[in-house]
This record gives sequence, structure tokens and C-alpha cells, in this order.
Amino acid sequence: MGGSSTIYLVRHAKAGERRTWELDDAERPLSAAGWKQAERVAGRLAKKATGDLVSSPYVRCVQTLEPLAQQLGRSVIVDDRLSEGASFEPVLEMIAAAPDGTVMCSHGDVIPAVVDALARRRMELLTSPDWRKSSVWVLKRSGSKVVKGKAWPPPS
Repeated sequence: MGGSSTIYLVRHAKAGERRTWELDDAERPLSAAGWKQAERVAGRLAKKATGDLVSSPYVRCVQTLEPLAQQLGRSVIVDDRLSEGASFEPVLEMIAAAPDGTVMCSHGDVIPAVVDALARRRMELLTSPDWRKSSVWVLKRSGSKVVKGKAWPPPS
């Protein structure tokens, strides 16, 4: 695999309060504010998302990518490797192998671990980290190696 390419790693948008949610946390949906964030993320990525749309199976992650999927007329692919509590190593493998323009959605524990691992592997950080909900990491690859990364803040 040669050439340069870009992968987008999105933290899910705002969801309902974890402490007041009584069902399985994997089923916790986006809040009204989260849906607005998801729409804005979709607007930001619609022209860039030329690869797959891949999400953690958690409802809030899938819902974060649904507006983008609707705009593009595509489906969201669910992948357990992006689940909350997942190890970063399989995500690094996904990023290395994903088609250019792939958008992945995961959680506030997985994304920092992935970015830290990429930095240890000599990825150049172009911005300060941003872990807020609906922030997007733009990961530039040379071949399958991520060489640069920057964080887009949550859309306003």
C-alpha cells in the first residue's frame, strides 16, 4: 500500500447522562444536543468520507455516524474493536488497513489510547489533543503508517 491517505477518528457525540441511564450502557442514545453535533460532524466530513463508515456497536456511536451515512447513501459498519473498553492494538490495525477517507467512531477511552500509541510510534502531533465529544482526529498516513495527526474541535 503506497501513497498518502487520511482516516477520520470521531469521538461519539453527546449522549444522555450515564448516571441516570438505567438500561445497558451500550444502548444509551444521543441527546438532542448530540444529534445536532452528529449533523454538524456529517456536514464537516461529507466530502471527505470516501471510505467506510465504521462504528463501535454502542448506540451513541452508530447514531453519531447515521447523519453522515444518510447524506452519503451508505450504511454504518459495526465493529466490536471500536467498543468502549477495547484495546488500542486492534484499532491501530484497523487504521493501517482502512481505505482512504474511512470514518471511524469510538469512545473517550479508546481514542486517547490510540492517539498516544500512534505518538509513541512517531506520529507527529500537529495540534493539542482534544478528547471532547464529537471531536475528530484527522490521521494522515504514508502507506499504512500514520505520520501526522491533528484534532478538530467539536463543531459549534
